[in-house]
Amino acid sequence: MKPEPVLSDEAPRPIGPYSQAVRAGEVIFLSGQLGIDPLTGRLAEGIEAQAVQALRNIRAVLASAGCSMSDLVTTTVLLADMGDFAAVNRVYSEFFTEPFPARAAYQVAALPLGARVEIQATAFSGGGNG
Repeated sequence: MKPEPVLSDEAPRPIGPYSQAVRAGEVIFLSGQLGIDPLTGRLAEGIEAQAVQALRNIRAVLASAGCSMSDLVTTTVLLADMGDFAAVNRVYSEFFTEPFPARAAYQVAALPLGARVEIQATAFSGGGNG
């Protein structure tokens, strides 16, 4: 099966030559989402607001693929400052229930547009979790 792009009008358009997500069979690979408000095109202010918006963007892309947050199997959280880890965890816990997706978190030198957090994810649409 050929991979196909997934696009949501409820999430910001990609800021580069990539898809919001790509479906390959029952697996949906989501590109990293920043805390950009799709209505304004602007980055939310503050780490918590950026984390909320990034997760809302993920939820919107998943919905376009016929999935929900419960279909996520793994996420990767990229932070401009590991000091923001606890704040992002507080926000993250509002979007997920057990069983939580597997996750990794890294501090990086910089993120696009001066963002403080970016979240990438992978979902499985065949598990009937949605």
